[in-house]
Amino acid sequence: MALESFQLPITDFHIGNETRRNLVLICVPIMAESVDQMLVQMQKAKDFGGDLVELRVDFLKNFVPRQDLDILIKQAPLPTLVTYRPRWEGGQYDGDESKRREALRLAMELGADYIDIELKVAHDFFNSLPGKRPEKVKIIVSSHNYERTPSVKELSHLVARIQATGADIVKIATTAVDIIDNARIFQVLVHSQVPMIGLVMGERGLMSRILAAKFGGFLTFGSLEAGLVSAPGQPTVKELLDLYNMRLIGPDTKVYGVIGNPIGHSKSPHIYNASFKSSSFNGIYLPLLVDDVSTFITTYSAPDFAGYSYTIPHKEAGLKCCDEVDPIAKAIGAISCMIKRSTEGKLIGYNIDYLGGIAAIEEELRVSNGATLASGSPLAGKTFVIIGAGGAGKALAYGAYEKGARIVVANRTYDKAKELASKVQGQALTLAELNDFCPEEGMILVNTTPVGMEPRTEETPVSKETLKHYSLVFDAVYTPKLTRLLREAKQSGATIVYGTEMFINQAFIQFEMFTGLPAPKQLIRDVLAITT
Repeated sequence: MALESFQLPITDFHIGNETRRNLVLICVPIMAESVDQMLVQMQKAKDFGGDLVELRVDFLKNFVPRQDLDILIKQAPLPTLVTYRPRWEGGQYDGDESKRREALRLAMELGADYIDIELKVAHDFFNSLPGKRPEKVKIIVSSHNYERTPSVKELSHLVARIQATGADIVKIATTAVDIIDNARIFQVLVHSQVPMIGLVMGERGLMSRILAAKFGGFLTFGSLEAGLVSAPGQPTVKELLDLYNMRLIGPDTKVYGVIGNPIGHSKSPHIYNASFKSSSFNGIYLPLLVDDVSTFITTYSAPDFAGYSYTIPHKEAGLKCCDEVDPIAKAIGAISCMIKRSTEGKLIGYNIDYLGGIAAIEEELRVSNGATLASGSPLAGKTFVIIGAGGAGKALAYGAYEKGARIVVANRTYDKAKELASKVQGQALTLAELNDFCPEEGMILVNTTPVGMEPRTEETPVSKETLKHYSLVFDAVYTPKLTRLLREAKQSGATIVYGTEMFINQAFIQFEMFTGLPAPKQLIRDVLAITT
């Protein structure tokens, strides 16, 4: 099921001095154990930029409904949504059902702006309301699926069932087994005729929480701090506003992202979203935890899904999904960037890994050798040892070979090392052989594997003893910036090149490919310095 093209009204809204492209509310869950703690958290929610607070009264210890709700609702600095979630729907309350519903009716009387009632008991709840309910309050009827995301047909029927209860606002929260599950929620959300909250839980559902602003969701949830979440995969308020520029996302916003697995460590969203904002470019850049590239590309085929970066382990799979491939990327056998040509919808694949990495290594060699650009590439004639034969390894092998270096490829699987080495007239080694490999001094070592990347930061691909034979060591890993490999290389006397330098050079090139605008180079450097 592909995400179809859609069209919503495009309007810029002006609220105070703020221009925004959507009216999606950011709701902050308040889940403290005491009323006093909730009051403190509500003020923080306002200070952080939230639009309303969800009072999760099922978290309160010794909850006294009339007393506590009166204080919370009347002293709230933001509009309030009262939720009293039972355990059978993923909440904390495990008591008498009639008392729970009575507390929600009381919240309505005391002036809550919204209350949430579960679909399972919605008919009974509405029937229990005494006559005309307060005009101010809106009732959200919710359904939570903690196992999967149903089909579009099933979701549409679910929306109809919720509407039939008399709900003012429909809420459906499902669980992402795969990132393509978000597309089904988007499909239902964009065609909904009533106000709707449609979210997908879990890390693979993150895009649903951010793109609610693009597809017309009524609200999205943002926690006060990381880990303090009311549902899996929930970003913080600050991430929604400062990292993903939530207020600036509209129906016509172009979607970009980095495709990988794992992906939570990526700094790319920080760099591109800050750059988009500074350049007034109407785009959003997301971390995309993808299991199968082909399925992802087929599912998100709408024109507004406009381009992607590729990282481990999907660089080679990405190439197979392209309609056209740049000759350099074809020679490398992997892509690092995919652009959708807007006029035809064709996907064009590029590999800019080698440009970013080789440029960073050459620059450091020139500095250490006192060479100039006019003297040619300092890589010429050098022995260039690459650890890893995946997409990044292929890119750097190709790039160094083009500069005149002698290539040696070391890989866990010898056959893969041999296959890559044969393409660049090089030599293949196993990783075990690498520790004893020393045909000469002053070689260059490049790690393109994830060894040493967060969270396994104490791992390294080679022994410290081996590093004394190298004059320069480059690690494509950039989280952390100073890996164990680079730390030990520096202690051994080698010049080191951070993976961030390759990343920065790539970012300059890729930003311009995505937007057609000059890259804000200093901003990109500043953002990366802050986030690493």
